[in-house]
Amino acid sequence: MTLLSVLDQTPVIAGHSVADAIAATVELAQLADDLGYTRYWCAEHHGLRGVSNPCPEVMLARLGSVTRHIRLGSGGIMLPYYSPFKVAEQFMMLEALFPNRIDLGVGRAPGGDMRTAQAVAAGDYNRGEFFAQQVADLVGLMHGALPADHVAQGVLLQPRVATRPQLWMLGSSEFGGLLAAQLGIRFAFAHFINAHFGHQVAAAYRERFEASREAQQPYLAAAVFVICADTEQEAANLEKAVDLRRVQMAYGLNEPIPTIEQGIAQEYGEREQLVIDREKPRSIIGTPQVVTERLHALQEQFQADELIVLTVAGSYRARLRSYELLAEAFELERPASTP
Repeated sequence: MTLLSVLDQTPVIAGHSVADAIAATVELAQLADDLGYTRYWCAEHHGLRGVSNPCPEVMLARLGSVTRHIRLGSGGIMLPYYSPFKVAEQFMMLEALFPNRIDLGVGRAPGGDMRTAQAVAAGDYNRGEFFAQQVADLVGLMHGALPADHVAQGVLLQPRVATRPQLWMLGSSEFGGLLAAQLGIRFAFAHFINAHFGHQVAAAYRERFEASREAQQPYLAAAVFVICADTEQEAANLEKAVDLRRVQMAYGLNEPIPTIEQGIAQEYGEREQLVIDREKPRSIIGTPQVVTERLHALQEQFQADELIVLTVAGSYRARLRSYELLAEAFELERPASTP
């Protein structure tokens, strides 16, 4: 059985408030929990009108209180901003609250523009120069295996609990895959960012993986942008809103997520159509039959242990329906305690 999970950017659709977006995240997490999705990840972004979660660790505490079975995690924490020790404390606290349900996914992207990145980092954003060492520090902190000369060696990491979060590397290039392999941790490739050579990165990760305390064997997930709709016409309409969003991003417009109606009404010139055509491979949009066929093919290409689905649609209701249709198509097993 294919394992399916959720990546949520807490999108703000035009005409809706941030409070609406956060409420939609809570609703979707509860639905995913009931439908049998494996994990629910929250992404970190800053300074963007279309997405509204700058602190996944706070959102995860809320989601843990309203779900029962699904794993919860960051997809991801943008580690160059932070002290690895403090991040470890935050996720150990989440693990204490929700034992055996927490994932700590980390990435090195800024999650916004460079000016915003410097504001978040109080003018000291390191652009990922020390990222590899930061991830190595997290591994050492989680397993009490820091070098003897490390500044945090011998410092009490709290809270002290018996279990540990699962540690994940997130990436869209060879760098992340090779670092994950070297450190012996799980790896999630962002196909929704880079749709062109992820299977090669996945193969290199598996070939070079070195067993560690964190993981004895490689484990790879492919994170994919998906919208599943009941009919071809509905899928086409939903895709028009995605097209408009891609054009906005290409032009550097900081706007909320377009509605379906805005997408349908928009007309494009030759330049904009080139942008849309260029970005098509990053999305899988269609009816359940079309989407499942393409997802199975992608899973085989990546030899992925799991698929993580990102759905940003021009309607919150359409987003919920997409995840319902996927759960049905992949015959996800609902938790035993769910009526």
